[in-house]
Amino acid sequence: MVWECAAQTEGNSPLIPATGAACRPRVLVADDQRDVLEALRLLLKGEGYELELVSSPAALLDALARRSFDLLLMDLNYARDTTSGREGLDLLSQIRQLDDMPPVVAMTAWGSVELAVEIMREGVRDFVLKPWDNGRVLNTVRTEIEKGERARAAKRNHAEGHAGNHSYQDGDWEEAQRTQLGLLPKEIPQIPGCEFSGTWLPVHGIGGDYFDVLQLDANRFALCIADVAGKGIAAALLMSNLQATVRSLAAQNFEPAELASRLNGLVAGNTAPDRFITLFYAVFDAQTRRLLYTNAGHNAPMVIGRDGQVARLSCGGQALGISAGEHYDQAETVLAEGDRLVLFTDGITEARDTHGEEFGEERLLEILHESRTLGAAKIQKNVLNRIAEFNGEKFQNDATLIVLAVG
Repeated sequence: MVWECAAQTEGNSPLIPATGAACRPRVLVADDQRDVLEALRLLLKGEGYELELVSSPAALLDALARRSFDLLLMDLNYARDTTSGREGLDLLSQIRQLDDMPPVVAMTAWGSVELAVEIMREGVRDFVLKPWDNGRVLNTVRTEIEKGERARAAKRNHAEGHAGNHSYQDGDWEEAQRTQLGLLPKEIPQIPGCEFSGTWLPVHGIGGDYFDVLQLDANRFALCIADVAGKGIAAALLMSNLQATVRSLAAQNFEPAELASRLNGLVAGNTAPDRFITLFYAVFDAQTRRLLYTNAGHNAPMVIGRDGQVARLSCGGQALGISAGEHYDQAETVLAEGDRLVLFTDGITEARDTHGEEFGEERLLEILHESRTLGAAKIQKNVLNRIAEFNGEKFQNDATLIVLAVG
């Protein structure tokens, strides 16, 4: 599996690589249940983390005032309310006022879509549903600590490079970095019998492209790629909310068409009229190789067979957010040995050369046809190299390319 994320800057430098957190990262754990605190203490201590455990909102705020932490793992439901998460949301709004807010991972037994969206708006990077899976918790903690370290290092580098620039807004940069890093799926589950490779290239370091791979059970995996209309901070914030909602709905095992319908209702009811999102969502069974999918106005993914035949996955409906009552269809295909599934956003096909000509789907198909017997990483490399030759490595739009090689 290969997964690369690079932020294109004015100097065409990639986002700094993850360096990992300092020795014995400090984690603050907040929950009002003693058995939960003890279980998390045993789990995280065994991984070498330095822990502080608190059982109330007041103790949480006091701990944050006394020292800095690399991560806050906090419950949303305390003694006052055990279902809505309202107390946790009030607490999050206070934490956001801190000068040195650590990355936050929320824990809750209440997995509503509305709550997931709201906590992401309050700056939460990810959430864990109770009862939790130990592997999921450890992966989330490790990933968010690394993202926090990357964000701090990137902010330092950016501040040094913009010394004396009075138009620079610290708040905008901090929010943009938080959103960008929160979108990076650092832990991609391995899909049995398949090779996965992907690249995410946001223009100017932040963007509205989104991709995720979620393991639903031992055999089933959810694949999602999406593109929000627009660029910059506004697009990245909207995509961050979409990420939270997709993860919440996927965890509830909604089929693709139902998931798209619910997403559409939320997007249409909570975004400006000029904002819409294209999305492709599929559930892949690694054992049967059955792919059940829906396409909400996104560039139709390509399935290239060993014999060179190409199928486009277009069944679904219009983009999210255009009409609240939109109905979505879903379709099924079975990926055979040697098939290559390619997902992409329009930044790939709309890359332009110096004369303004677009790279286009015809060129993309030509490369995929030539490379169809190669592995996922080599196909990805071939496509990106050809685009680099075409556009001089200058992308005009956010670009995401995903390749899944079967067998």
